[in-house]
Amino acid sequence: MDEVSLNTEPACDDEAEEFEIDGECAMTEYVGQTGNILQGENPLPPAVGMEFDSYDDVYYFYNCYAKQQGFGVRVSNTWYRKSKERYRAKFSCSSAGFKKKTEANRPRPETRTGCPAMIKFRLMDNHRWRIIEMELEHNHLTGPAGGSFCKSRRITDLGSKRPLPIDGSEEVCKIKLFRTLVIDEEGDGGEIRNNIDGGDNKLKLKQGDAREMLDFFTRMQLSSPGFFYVMDINEKGCLRNVFWAETRCRAAYGYFGDVVFFDTKSLTENYEVPLVVFACINHHMQMVPLGCGLVSSQSVESFIWLFRAWLTYMVGRAPQTIITGPCKALQSAVSDVFPRAFHCLSLTNIKEKIASEFDPAFTRVVYRSLRVEEFELAWEDMVKTHGLENHKWLQTLYEDRKRWVPLYLKEVFLAGLFPVKENERLSSPFEEYLSPQTSLKEFLCTYERALLEIEQRETLSDMESTNNSSCALKSRFSFELQLSKLYTNEMFKKFQDEIEVKEDILVEENRRLAREFEVMYNACDSEILCACGLFNFSGYLCRHALSVIKEIGLEETPPRYILARWRKDIGRDYIFNHGCSNNNNNNGDDIDINNPVHRYDNLYKCVVKVVDEGRRSHDRYKFASRSLDEILNKVHVQENCPASSM
Repeated sequence: MDEVSLNTEPACDDEAEEFEIDGECAMTEYVGQTGNILQGENPLPPAVGMEFDSYDDVYYFYNCYAKQQGFGVRVSNTWYRKSKERYRAKFSCSSAGFKKKTEANRPRPETRTGCPAMIKFRLMDNHRWRIIEMELEHNHLTGPAGGSFCKSRRITDLGSKRPLPIDGSEEVCKIKLFRTLVIDEEGDGGEIRNNIDGGDNKLKLKQGDAREMLDFFTRMQLSSPGFFYVMDINEKGCLRNVFWAETRCRAAYGYFGDVVFFDTKSLTENYEVPLVVFACINHHMQMVPLGCGLVSSQSVESFIWLFRAWLTYMVGRAPQTIITGPCKALQSAVSDVFPRAFHCLSLTNIKEKIASEFDPAFTRVVYRSLRVEEFELAWEDMVKTHGLENHKWLQTLYEDRKRWVPLYLKEVFLAGLFPVKENERLSSPFEEYLSPQTSLKEFLCTYERALLEIEQRETLSDMESTNNSSCALKSRFSFELQLSKLYTNEMFKKFQDEIEVKEDILVEENRRLAREFEVMYNACDSEILCACGLFNFSGYLCRHALSVIKEIGLEETPPRYILARWRKDIGRDYIFNHGCSNNNNNNGDDIDINNPVHRYDNLYKCVVKVVDEGRRSHDRYKFASRSLDEILNKVHVQENCPASSM
């Protein structure tokens, strides 16, 4: 990473970089699809997606808007790369934050109100500055007279102390403003959509869809009190984006959320329902949902809103790795909302875009290259052979190769969510319930059945794995017996595939070629590293590592290579835990006891366990009911006790 923040966003705005500009500012006027902001009335408020030629232009524009609305502007934050180049900034209302407390005898009165109004913007690949987030609402009164005496009204060139001479008619300040365009990923034609105004700023709903959606949310909340949904409304009061999730999603995320797949197939293939799905893979290698959404367009702002809604529902716990389709808008949104997560591009989505006559060569280059130089030469040869030197989409893919080519991802843990074999693919947990022609009403009607079948599939697999305590062994190695007692059936079958195959055979031009992989073993730490990278890709040891274990005479697989996420002997109650660690195995000691929501959720989790055990027999029910009554009486008595006795 070559990007650093010399002043990241602080908890209190007073700690941020702050400077105020002297000079006079012209008001602005929006002209055309791309045009100049000229002196005069400015009817256009800031909007996500607006682009400007320079950092200074963004400041002039926002300051002009501020003058019209009646508030001052200050620079809250600026982020720099190591090269000292600015690449991101935040402008706020002059009433943002609060002043630092001082020991002065006559401190100045507090004038700030913690106002949330602001814009965030960043430098894009096209070398223009784009607004990526904004808040227009203030928590204090504003008016044209209110901003007349603000220091930000006196503007200078941000790079010097020289005032801008804008009073003369021949030197009116002009700012170039660009509307954001979203272009088809292939870059050669495709539909161009304007995301600042027009039809894509709202969901395309049929008659009755809105009522059906509201009925669906009401029904889900009645059947599951933990059901969550949130709606995004545009400036005209129309529904723009929607997100929803049920309680089980948060609990599943606690167990399996280190790697998340964000499915957008419905958008890229123009389904009638613009469904997007957050998903992960459970201990039976089954896709399970972590939340769903409907979006109005494949724009940066829609994805940012959706990611933030999901992150809010997950109590701010971001995944280690997120996998999405190869979409520039998605890449921008992921870098904004999940800056610390590794962003991987779905090889399944990429292969679906490859023409059938080109697929064999593409597959050979991607899956069979073992070294960087080997891949580079093979890719260059493939492009020349098929005359694709000027194919823009392929050029973009090559630039992003470290996000999707298996060769470059061996150090990234992907938990079985990345297809390492040519015939593997990723899919949404709702794939069998949704087709391009399925209407929103039809999907919402089948959604509850889909959830039930997903849960039943997992429960059935749990029972089969528990009852089949010892699957049929295929070798006499003790580590196979060891893992047959720990792994779920599906995971154990995949592990057995590695035991059966003794060498890698590559068939090419009617020749059988054996491939060799380097395996490193550290006896002190019981660490085994193979060049194929299967453990990080899929979460279990490869045939090459197992060969080394056999050779050195290890009786069992080192514990560090038996991941909890694949074990059948771990109880999973799917009740969300607010604890600090990203798992559901803590006992509540690390929750925030000052937070009533955390207290409620942790106690609820404990009581549900009692209920589950109490329902199993008549005697258990009577004992649980009597015990709960006793506990309730003790809690009432405890409430009246002095704090010292607690």
